[in-house]
Amino acid sequence: MNHPNSDVLIIDFGGQYSQLIARRVRDVGVYCELVHHETPLEDILARSPKGLILSGGPASVYGPDAPRGPEGLLETGLPTLGICYGMQYMAHELGGRVEKGACEDYGSAKLLIKENTDIFRHLTSGSQIDCW
Repeated sequence: MNHPNSDVLIIDFGGQYSQLIARRVRDVGVYCELVHHETPLEDILARSPKGLILSGGPASVYGPDAPRGPEGLLETGLPTLGICYGMQYMAHELGGRVEKGACEDYGSAKLLIKENTDIFRHLTSGSQIDCW
């Protein structure tokens, strides 16, 4: 099946905000599509995405029915952003550990910038920013 090339593919892990993520990406002029997490890797690569977003979802990576992406998804070399479950999935699949926090973390929070390096290089060390 032929698909148009996507600038960004959003891999949907069942999160209630997957459509909103797609809308926000499109709002900044980036063509994107949403695909189910069980989409075969060949179909994902056939769309020639420039990057991937792994959406959130209600599952735990340690659950018996935890959704998984296709084999090799994280070895494509494509820039990949994980959001909520998508980030936990990346950490777990790449050998990291996901642990329950001391408190629930849904909603507004303060992010403390310990070092202004990498993606935080334009922020002041020791500053706090509002985030979700």
